[in-house]
Amino acid sequence: MSLPSDFDIDRRLVRERAARHAQQADEAGFLAREVAQRMAERLAYIKYEPARIVDIGCGVGRDFPLLGQRYPKAERIGVDFALPLLRLARGERGFFQKLLGTARTTDPRYICADSTELPLARASVQMVWSNLVLNWLADPMPTFREMHRVLEVGGMLMFSTLGPDTLKELRAVMPAGSGERVHRFIDMHDIGDALVQAGFAEPVMDMQTITLTYGDLDSLLRDLRHAGATNAASTRPRGLSGRAGWARAREGYERLRRDGRLPATFEVVYGHAWKAAPKHTADGRSVIEFKPREPR
Repeated sequence: MSLPSDFDIDRRLVRERAARHAQQADEAGFLAREVAQRMAERLAYIKYEPARIVDIGCGVGRDFPLLGQRYPKAERIGVDFALPLLRLARGERGFFQKLLGTARTTDPRYICADSTELPLARASVQMVWSNLVLNWLADPMPTFREMHRVLEVGGMLMFSTLGPDTLKELRAVMPAGSGERVHRFIDMHDIGDALVQAGFAEPVMDMQTITLTYGDLDSLLRDLRHAGATNAASTRPRGLSGRAGWARAREGYERLRRDGRLPATFEVVYGHAWKAAPKHTADGRSVIEFKPREPR
């Protein structure tokens, strides 16, 4: 996998913004909900029944109803590194269910943790679900390795992420020389390479373009802010572009207006892969499988 050496994402800032805008996250999460629906539709073509599912980057838990409908008997675990989002996901009902002893074993459980250090045992889950989380990683490899570690052999990873054409309109109109104001997204082919390097087998990936439209640029920026999805590149400018720079950006975006609306492109990458039986032990020795000799 080829990653740019001059790009990094401030994960601390991503966490702070997600926590700060937790109350608006659900309202601004319509893109994530649409992508989750499309991910769930893909599950219909995969014959697999996991007993335990972990949603990495679960946010306020809006994907769990889809997963519960598809896999009603599966145990569901949500992991997110922003505690305020998990508090909203649990809700007051979860507290009283625990108090009264009415919580079901299939009700989701939530864990506050980072995707690069999952507090889950090796080979303890059958399915990892991750919706629009990888795009917040400058290097997905540590997370892929953790996903691979917690999956049992034969387990499935189902994910979505954003590709390089995401927010291309906004990137194009930002003033030249003002710094990296829209952070970069990893190409689908590099994601596929990382999956294989992390030990996954049979990766299947495809891409769709979703175009949202807005009445004005401020509405787009507000949605990005409330979703905690503003630029977190370590190379981002620390100051504003100035009144003149923003005026030119607005003028440039206005030239893209069609049928009274401003477009915002999101390149959505979907993928799934499987954890195959290991070919080597942890200390590098080859794994040799012995099969009974066929009777003569």
